[in-house]
Amino acid sequence: MEAYLIWFVIAIVLVILEIATAGFGAICFAIGAVASGVTALLGGGFLWQISIFIVVSFLTFIFLRPVIVKFFDKRSKNTKTNAEALVGRTALVSETIDPVAHTGRVAIDGDDWKAISEGGILIEKGKEVVVVDIDSIVLTVKIK
Repeated sequence: MEAYLIWFVIAIVLVILEIATAGFGAICFAIGAVASGVTALLGGGFLWQISIFIVVSFLTFIFLRPVIVKFFDKRSKNTKTNAEALVGRTALVSETIDPVAHTGRVAIDGDDWKAISEGGILIEKGKEVVVVDIDSIVLTVKIK
Protein backbone atom coordinates (compact mmCIF):
# COMPACT_ATOMS: atom_id res chain seq x y z
CA MET A 1 0.00 0.00 0.00
CA GLU A 2 1.27 3.46 -0.90
CA ALA A 3 2.36 5.77 1.93
CA TYR A 4 -0.10 8.52 0.97
CA LEU A 5 -2.99 6.05 1.18
CA ILE A 6 -1.90 5.01 4.66
CA TRP A 7 -1.85 8.66 5.75
CA PHE A 8 -5.30 9.27 4.27
CA VAL A 9 -6.69 6.18 6.01
CA ILE A 10 -5.19 7.42 9.27
CA ALA A 11 -6.85 10.80 8.66
CA ILE A 12 -10.24 9.15 8.06
CA VAL A 13 -9.91 7.08 11.23
CA LEU A 14 -9.01 10.22 13.20
CA VAL A 15 -12.03 12.09 11.78
CA ILE A 16 -14.28 9.20 12.86
CA LEU A 17 -12.63 9.30 16.29
CA GLU A 18 -13.26 13.04 16.42
CA ILE A 19 -16.94 12.53 15.64
CA ALA A 20 -17.13 10.02 18.49
CA THR A 21 -15.31 12.20 21.04
CA ALA A 22 -15.98 15.80 19.91
CA GLY A 23 -13.02 17.21 21.80
CA PHE A 24 -11.44 18.78 18.71
CA GLY A 25 -8.11 17.06 19.41
CA ALA A 26 -8.22 14.19 16.94
CA ILE A 27 -9.14 16.55 14.10
CA CYS A 28 -5.79 18.33 14.57
CA PHE A 29 -3.96 15.06 14.07
CA ALA A 30 -6.21 14.26 11.09
CA ILE A 31 -5.14 17.52 9.46
CA GLY A 32 -1.51 16.57 10.15
CA ALA A 33 -2.12 13.16 8.55
CA VAL A 34 -3.62 14.78 5.45
CA ALA A 35 -0.61 17.10 5.20
CA SER A 36 1.70 14.08 5.47
CA GLY A 37 -0.33 12.27 2.83
CA VAL A 38 0.10 15.22 0.48
CA THR A 39 3.82 15.22 1.28
CA ALA A 40 4.01 11.50 0.43
CA LEU A 41 2.06 12.11 -2.78
CA LEU A 42 4.56 14.79 -3.79
CA GLY A 43 7.43 12.35 -3.23
CA GLY A 44 8.58 13.37 0.23
CA GLY A 45 10.48 10.72 2.14
CA PHE A 46 9.39 9.04 5.36
CA LEU A 47 11.36 11.49 7.55
CA TRP A 48 9.64 14.42 5.80
CA GLN A 49 6.24 12.81 6.24
CA ILE A 50 6.76 12.30 9.98
CA SER A 51 8.17 15.82 10.38
CA ILE A 52 5.23 17.38 8.52
CA PHE A 53 2.79 15.30 10.59
CA ILE A 54 4.34 16.47 13.87
CA VAL A 55 4.66 20.14 12.88
CA VAL A 56 1.21 20.50 11.29
CA SER A 57 -0.51 18.59 14.11
CA PHE A 58 1.25 20.74 16.70
CA LEU A 59 0.41 24.01 14.92
CA THR A 60 -3.24 23.12 14.41
CA PHE A 61 -3.52 21.95 18.02
CA ILE A 62 -2.02 25.22 19.30
CA PHE A 63 -3.63 27.71 16.90
CA LEU A 64 -6.69 26.16 15.26
CA ARG A 65 -8.17 24.09 18.11
CA PRO A 66 -8.83 27.07 20.45
CA VAL A 67 -10.66 28.88 17.64
CA ILE A 68 -12.78 25.81 16.86
CA VAL A 69 -13.55 25.22 20.54
CA LYS A 70 -14.57 28.85 21.03
CA PHE A 71 -16.76 28.78 17.91
CA PHE A 72 -18.59 25.60 18.87
CA ASP A 73 -18.79 26.22 22.62
CA LYS A 74 -22.16 27.92 22.95
CA ARG A 75 -22.09 27.97 26.72
CA SER A 76 -21.42 31.41 28.08
CA LYS A 77 -19.68 32.20 31.31
CA ASN A 78 -22.67 34.43 32.11
CA THR A 79 -25.30 31.77 31.57
CA LYS A 80 -27.37 31.34 34.69
CA THR A 81 -28.55 27.86 35.58
CA ASN A 82 -30.95 26.24 38.00
CA ALA A 83 -32.38 28.62 40.58
CA GLU A 84 -30.16 31.52 39.42
CA ALA A 85 -32.11 31.50 36.17
CA LEU A 86 -35.19 32.70 38.06
CA VAL A 87 -33.72 36.15 38.68
CA GLY A 88 -35.37 38.60 36.29
CA ARG A 89 -38.32 36.29 35.57
CA THR A 90 -41.95 37.30 36.05
CA ALA A 91 -43.96 35.44 38.68
CA LEU A 92 -47.55 35.46 39.87
CA VAL A 93 -48.24 35.92 43.59
CA SER A 94 -50.09 32.77 44.68
CA GLU A 95 -50.28 33.71 48.38
CA THR A 96 -50.21 37.31 49.63
CA ILE A 97 -46.68 38.39 50.52
CA ASP A 98 -46.95 39.80 54.03
CA PRO A 99 -43.63 40.95 55.54
CA VAL A 100 -45.16 41.19 59.04
CA ALA A 101 -46.53 37.63 59.08
CA HIS A 102 -43.53 36.29 57.09
CA THR A 103 -45.82 34.61 54.58
CA GLY A 104 -46.01 34.71 50.83
CA ARG A 105 -45.58 32.52 47.79
CA VAL A 106 -45.15 33.03 44.07
CA ALA A 107 -45.61 30.71 41.10
CA ILE A 108 -43.19 30.43 38.19
CA ASP A 109 -43.66 27.81 35.47
CA GLY A 110 -45.92 25.77 37.72
CA ASP A 111 -43.48 25.75 40.65
CA ASP A 112 -44.46 27.40 43.91
CA TRP A 113 -41.75 29.32 45.78
CA LYS A 114 -41.64 31.02 49.18
CA ALA A 115 -41.22 34.73 48.58
CA ILE A 116 -40.48 37.98 50.35
CA SER A 117 -40.92 41.44 48.95
CA GLU A 118 -38.12 43.85 48.23
CA GLY A 119 -38.45 46.75 50.66
CA GLY A 120 -40.79 44.81 52.95
CA ILE A 121 -44.05 45.86 51.30
CA LEU A 122 -47.33 43.94 51.21
CA ILE A 123 -48.10 42.41 47.79
CA GLU A 124 -51.59 41.02 47.21
CA LYS A 125 -52.39 37.63 45.71
CA GLY A 126 -52.76 37.72 41.91
CA LYS A 127 -50.24 40.50 41.29
CA GLU A 128 -47.40 40.04 38.83
CA VAL A 129 -43.94 40.45 40.31
CA VAL A 130 -40.36 40.22 39.12
CA VAL A 131 -37.77 38.09 40.90
CA VAL A 132 -34.84 40.29 41.94
CA ASP A 133 -32.85 37.88 44.11
CA ILE A 134 -32.78 34.35 45.45
CA ASP A 135 -31.49 33.16 48.80
CA SER A 136 -31.58 29.39 49.15
CA ILE A 137 -35.25 28.61 48.44
CA VAL A 138 -36.68 32.07 49.14
CA LEU A 139 -37.23 34.50 46.28
CA THR A 140 -37.08 38.24 46.74
CA VAL A 141 -39.59 39.94 44.44
CA LYS A 142 -40.79 43.40 43.52
CA ILE A 143 -44.00 44.59 41.86
CA LYS A 144 -43.75 44.55 38.09
